[in-house]
Amino acid sequence: MHVICLVSLLCLSQQTSDAGAAATWTSSFVPGRTTPIANLPQWEEERRRIREGMVLAFGWPGDPGLRPPLDLREQSQSDEKTYTRTKISYAIEKAADGTVERIPAWLLVPKGLKAGERRPAILCLHQTNGALGKDEPVGLGGLPHLHLAKELAGRGFVCLVPDYPSFGEYAYDWKKNPYASGSIKAVTNNIRAIDLLASLPQVDPLKIGAVGHSLGGHNAMFTAAFEPRIRALVTSCGFTRMARYYNGDLRGWTSDRYVPRIKERYGLDPARVPFDLPGILALLAPAALFINAPEKDSNFAVVGVRETVDQLTPLYRWLGAPKALAVEYPDCGHDFPDDVREKAWVFLERQLDFNK
Repeated sequence: MHVICLVSLLCLSQQTSDAGAAATWTSSFVPGRTTPIANLPQWEEERRRIREGMVLAFGWPGDPGLRPPLDLREQSQSDEKTYTRTKISYAIEKAADGTVERIPAWLLVPKGLKAGERRPAILCLHQTNGALGKDEPVGLGGLPHLHLAKELAGRGFVCLVPDYPSFGEYAYDWKKNPYASGSIKAVTNNIRAIDLLASLPQVDPLKIGAVGHSLGGHNAMFTAAFEPRIRALVTSCGFTRMARYYNGDLRGWTSDRYVPRIKERYGLDPARVPFDLPGILALLAPAALFINAPEKDSNFAVVGVRETVDQLTPLYRWLGAPKALAVEYPDCGHDFPDDVREKAWVFLERQLDFNK
């Protein structure tokens, strides 16, 4: 984590000229604590506290020393109109018994790239959809308006779409999960996905984003909190404040797939949980952040999203990056409407400086 903190501090230091002139503001991202922030070292210390709270509940991502070579393997390929879609697998990590865990995924690469050309890339993370998993974002079933990777590849982005553990083709026994939470296991997998994207000759490693809806929306958030190579994030229907989640009923967060310590250590009490979703998003700043939060989302109450945005807005302004935060509140349920997706994709193109 020392490398992550150093990269974050360097990123924040780029904003010194803007932030240094700003007035002191008060952070409330650490639950039960308010902290005046007047300079970047103080903000970096606050970020450390936020991450510590998150780690208490989630655990740590996997040890980089256990990561074997990616060993990318292609299984099949489909020639689409504007891109190729390749089914692949790659290595995640090495177990104590020496076996290597692999993950299935789709890789979408736009056609027509010039020699040496590198494009922005997006890690696309699927919703809770059972056996479909990674197939839905690439357009092989599911809801047409959640064919996120298909749309992004059609706009010229390189897209990687892995299965979440136990979804799609990724069989996973949660009872044997060596991590403190399913969410941090997914984060570990997603860090390897970023490793893969950064290694591809078609990808600009300085222009990598992440996109997800619902499960994918908070999976992307959690990953970006630990992975500074994610420079832009689109989270759709992915969160609300813990106290606003079903009026504080946190049971939905506590399965093996997610964060069981919320029940085991913190008794399902939002006041005892050592993190909150605004803080996790604050760890991204000043990286670009687009939030889709429908007014009638029955999973993630919009009032908690509005409260989160109220906390994030002064932070982004203080860091000199107010245009790096964008929010849409469509009048619908748990969905990612066409017009909002269009705004999100334009946001990604602008924030990742994508000139086709």
